[in-house]
Amino acid sequence: MLTMFDGIQNRLFAPMEYVVSIARTPWERHAYHRLRQQVFCNEQQIFMDDDYDEVDLTAIPIIATCYMAGMPDQIVGAVRIHESVPGIWHGSRLAVHAEHRKLGRIGAELIRMAVSTAHGLGARQFFAQVQEQNVLFFRRLHWKSLGVTTLHGLLHHDMEADLSRYPAHGRDQTWLLRPQPCPRQVA
Repeated sequence: MLTMFDGIQNRLFAPMEYVVSIARTPWERHAYHRLRQQVFCNEQQIFMDDDYDEVDLTAIPIIATCYMAGMPDQIVGAVRIHESVPGIWHGSRLAVHAEHRKLGRIGAELIRMAVSTAHGLGARQFFAQVQEQNVLFFRRLHWKSLGVTTLHGLLHHDMEADLSRYPAHGRDQTWLLRPQPCPRQVA
């Protein structure tokens, strides 16, 4: 008989809880930039040493934090939002730590928090430049492509969020609980 514990020794430990929030503390902001550097500089090699730019001067950083025993442990997701002109908002630098991508919901929750936060701050439109391999993911989240462009040597789509799908809110955080494995029994 197989149980949910069979093969558990071959699995990595996975946190049971994530919080998506606006980065406010110095350690959150430092970890937010470190994750972006890890993904965009080290992993994807889009930037040489750092991806920091002038947008960071006014952007609102949003993070996904995994919790262990009810305490924040590690920043595992990041995105930033900024207003370019009144009512026009942009999201950029969406990153999820490689070991946490299999959950699949962290990126979606970061996007929801980003767009809903901007909507709550008066966004009439919300745009992002999305890498080609992520376009289908964004379409599933009610975004439409406005055209293709090359950015940092990679194909991107200029995309717009359907704000009617992202209710405006002023929350500082949302909770994301990891789904529990279902016990299977074989007769």
